[in-house]
Amino acid sequence: MTTSENIKKLLKSIPKTDKILQTLPIDIPSGFKLRLCRRVLDNLRHSILAGRLTDIDALSLESVAQMVHKELEKAMSPSLKPVINATGVVVHTNLGRSLLPEELFKSMFEIAVNYSNLEYDLELGKRGSRYSHVEEILCELTGAESALVVNNNAAAVLISLETLAKGKEVIVSRGELVEIGGSFRIPDVMARSGAILREVGATNRTHLADYERAIGDNTALLMKVHQSNFAIVGFTLSVPMMELKALGKRHDLPVIEDLGSGNLIDLRPYGFIHEPTVKESLDAGADLVSFSGDKMLGGPQAGIIVGKKELVDKIKKNPLNRAVRIDKLTLAGLEGTLRIYRDPDKALSRIPTLKMLSMPLEETRQRAEHLLEAIRTTGVNTLKIGTCETISRVGGGALPLQDLRSTAVTLELPATQDEAHSLIAVLERALRLGDPPVIVRIEDDKILLDVRTIKTEQFPIVAGCIKKAMATIGRV
Repeated sequence: MTTSENIKKLLKSIPKTDKILQTLPIDIPSGFKLRLCRRVLDNLRHSILAGRLTDIDALSLESVAQMVHKELEKAMSPSLKPVINATGVVVHTNLGRSLLPEELFKSMFEIAVNYSNLEYDLELGKRGSRYSHVEEILCELTGAESALVVNNNAAAVLISLETLAKGKEVIVSRGELVEIGGSFRIPDVMARSGAILREVGATNRTHLADYERAIGDNTALLMKVHQSNFAIVGFTLSVPMMELKALGKRHDLPVIEDLGSGNLIDLRPYGFIHEPTVKESLDAGADLVSFSGDKMLGGPQAGIIVGKKELVDKIKKNPLNRAVRIDKLTLAGLEGTLRIYRDPDKALSRIPTLKMLSMPLEETRQRAEHLLEAIRTTGVNTLKIGTCETISRVGGGALPLQDLRSTAVTLELPATQDEAHSLIAVLERALRLGDPPVIVRIEDDKILLDVRTIKTEQFPIVAGCIKKAMATIGRV
C-alpha cells in the first residue's frame, strides 16, 4: 500500500463526531463538547497528514474517545491551581508570591458573598471612599499623614509620577534604575507616566552634588529607588534620604522613594541584613513612599503609597486612579494583614511570609526529618533519599544578599553519571505535572525539597506525589 493510500485509509478510520459525543457526559454543555471533539479530530487529521500518526489502532472509537475525555477533563479543571512550593524561595513571584494568613479568609469570604460598605459611609449614609478601609491603619503603622492603595507597586510609581511630574524632570541616580520581574524597568514606567528621566551620578557612586547640579527650572521632584532586588558592592556611594530631603527642601522640591518590596518590621534582630522599613524612610524625610503589599509585607498584591497628605490627595484626584484601583477582596485581605502588624511579635508567627523567613535552621532540620520519614513510609525503595543543608532565598526582589540557612530532603535515582541527569529531569517533570504539582530545585543531579516553604500538613501529600511520580516514570 502506497503512503497516499495509507493516509486515505487512516483519515477514513477517524470515528464520526456523533459517535464520540455519545460517549461524553450529558451534564456538559453540548456546544462545548462539540468544539472540543472537533479540535481533537482536527489534530488527528493534521498528525496523519504530517506522517506522525501511522497506527490505525490509535483511531478506534475507544482510543479517540479517551483522548477527548482527557481533553475534556483538562478543559474543565481550573487553570489556576494550588502548587506545593519546595524551592525554598519564600516570596516566589512565579508561584503567587506571599501566602495570606488563613485567619483572613472568613472575613474575605463574607465580603465576597455579601454586599459590603466598599464605597458607602455607614455613619453618614452616603457615598464613601474605598481607601478609607486601610488608610487609617497604614498611617498608624507608618506614621504617614495619608495613604492610598492601588493594584501594584508599578502602578503606584506610575500614578505618583504622572500626577506630580508629567512633562517635567525627575532626578534619579543611575545606580537606582532598577529592572523588576517581567522586564519592567523604572525608566520605562517613568516614560509612560510622562515624566522626563534625568539620570545623575555613575553606576556605583552618586554624590549629593550630582543631584544639585541637575536641578533646573523644569525639575519636578527628586526620586530615590531602593535597590531591593540587587546590590552594588565595593567602591560605592549613594545619597542618604536625609541629605536628599534637605536638598529638596532648599529647592522646594518633593522627594519620593520607591522601596520596591517594602516592609513594616525591622528584621535585623532575627539575623537579617538591614532592609529599610517604610517608617524609617518617612522619618528620614521622604515626602512619599511606595511599596508592594504582596512581598515582604506578606499581604495581597497591592501598591501602597504613603506620605504627605497634600501629595497623596493630588494622586487620589488623578483620573488614572480609577484605572489602577484595587477590588474589595484585595482590600479585605490587605486590611486583615495590616491589623496583624499592630502586634509585631504576633506578626512573625501569624503572617506566613514572616514565619517562613524567620524559621531557624534547627526547625528546618526537624521538619526535614519528618518529611523524610513520610517519604520512607510510602515504600519507594528505588529512590535514594537523605537530607542536606541548603540556602533558601527571600525572593520577590528583596534582600538579594540574604542567605537563609535551611534544610532540604534530597532525592537521587541510582544510575550511571550519564543517566543521572536525564533521569532526575524526568522525575522533576513528573512531580511538576502531578496532582498537586510539586515544584522543586535540582542541584548536582539531585532533587532538593526545601522544607522552609512546604507546609507541615503537606508532608504526607508530597510523599504521595513522589510515589505517584516514581510510578509514572516506571521506577517504583
